[in-house]
Amino acid sequence: MPLLTMHSQQISWTPLLVLGYLFYLLLGAMVFQLLEKQAETHFRDQFQLEKLKFLQNYTCLDRQALEQFVQVLMEAWEKGVNPKGNSTNPSNWDFSNSFFFAGTVVTTIGYGNLSPSTVAGQIFCVFYALFGVPLNLAFLNQLGKALNAHLLTLERWVQKPERAQVVQTLAVAIFLTTGTLLFLVFPPLVFSYVEGWSYGEGFYFTFITLSTIGFGDYVVGTNPNKHYIPVYRSLTAIWIVFGLAWLALVFNVGADLMERQLQLKWHKSDLSLAEGDTTKLEDEPEQPRIHIPS
Repeated sequence: MPLLTMHSQQISWTPLLVLGYLFYLLLGAMVFQLLEKQAETHFRDQFQLEKLKFLQNYTCLDRQALEQFVQVLMEAWEKGVNPKGNSTNPSNWDFSNSFFFAGTVVTTIGYGNLSPSTVAGQIFCVFYALFGVPLNLAFLNQLGKALNAHLLTLERWVQKPERAQVVQTLAVAIFLTTGTLLFLVFPPLVFSYVEGWSYGEGFYFTFITLSTIGFGDYVVGTNPNKHYIPVYRSLTAIWIVFGLAWLALVFNVGADLMERQLQLKWHKSDLSLAEGDTTKLEDEPEQPRIHIPS
């Protein structure tokens, strides 16, 4: 019977979670469409207007030649070459940038602004990710356990249960506050200073990176007009690894809390239904049963 009760609880709240997940996706699609579609139309019309002005200023070019040149620019960007500047721009595949790229591969961030262009590089990237992604997950898991162990050690210092609850709450608050400052609040200040972004853009890059979404619209160390220190992107890669561990732990805690709330809600409703069924069974006469051996 407990097993049946457990299965009934699992069946009860799982459809609600599925419906909530689909509703959240639909809500996000509607909001993004409302916010971004009009801006996209504006930028598209502005770009076409700029091309017309360019053709009017340079009458020796026709539309076909301009479209071919735009295609060359797009192909260069897809290969990781920044069209701005000249050939003296620093290489995208020096050691610091390669180290940063390796970090984006194993962490599955994948900004999309840089990728291997040779067949050998693409094949190596596949096998490198095949072993590197599980290694990264194991490393983040160990790092998360180490962070959690510090919280458990702090709890063991307190003997009385009422104090333990206070210390546990205080430890979680310190963990969240310290992590927020180190990984979400202070880094945008650094990126704003080095990259010339606004604080909002820096915060956007920080969260999109640490959550492994990685759109690639903002990437550190790619401005040809800036002079970066050699270890800038390498230090950023190390910061990303530790930030991933912290944010993954925060996401896991949030997911556990949501799951417990759903289970608790449906557990109470199942108990109410079970009490109602018990009352009905007591009022009805006993029916013959068929025993099915397990």
